[in-house]
Amino acid sequence: MSYNDKHNEDNGEGNRDGANDNRSWNCGSEGPTNDPLIEKLRSRQIKNFLTVTMLSLGVPMIVMGDEFRRTQRGNNNAYCQDNKIGWLDWQLMNQHADLHRFVRLLIQRRVLRSMGPELQHESMNRLIREAAKAWHGVKRNQPDWSDNSHSLAFSAEIRRQNLFVYWILNAYWEPLEFELPLRDKEPLHRWIDTSLDSPQDIVDWQSASPVSGDTYHAGSRSTVVLFALT
Repeated sequence: MSYNDKHNEDNGEGNRDGANDNRSWNCGSEGPTNDPLIEKLRSRQIKNFLTVTMLSLGVPMIVMGDEFRRTQRGNNNAYCQDNKIGWLDWQLMNQHADLHRFVRLLIQRRVLRSMGPELQHESMNRLIREAAKAWHGVKRNQPDWSDNSHSLAFSAEIRRQNLFVYWILNAYWEPLEFELPLRDKEPLHRWIDTSLDSPQDIVDWQSASPVSGDTYHAGSRSTVVLFALT
């Protein structure tokens, strides 16, 4: 989220080493910046990607330091750098404490440590794999799979946990209004909304606030996770 391109100049090979296909976006400025809007967008995007990674099926792959925005100054081939480029700067954990907290709560819920001994060894992704699932767009049961689509929603009823979960992924640069599933039981509660400032961006599962209405206003470039007990 801080660099569009690799910056391996210090490796002494004319920036020819390392992968060129980084698929990254600097959010408006290459490298470090004092622009608060760019910094806020970078933080939100990082939370978006970490949420999708940690709650997806399969084994999540993150690099040490992703939990507090380590960048290696854009160097993607830093094995030869025994200096601040390759070292882990632990001050970043304090500088980006909100992101570190966000990742801790993501991990805590993924392994279901709060669900009792009978489920402690079951991961969220395994339960999702066995759940009744449906895809949505801004309209219920109408996902937009077109090449120009910037939004998607996903619901899963995890019967073994009596749990209903609703994900909203808004990659659009403007807010979108998503229709919520029709429910006549326990209301949906908001666990994650990356458009909100910390500590509201993610909350302890047990203290999640209920949401009201038939739609949810998802901020630009945000990820939302709602849940209900069935």
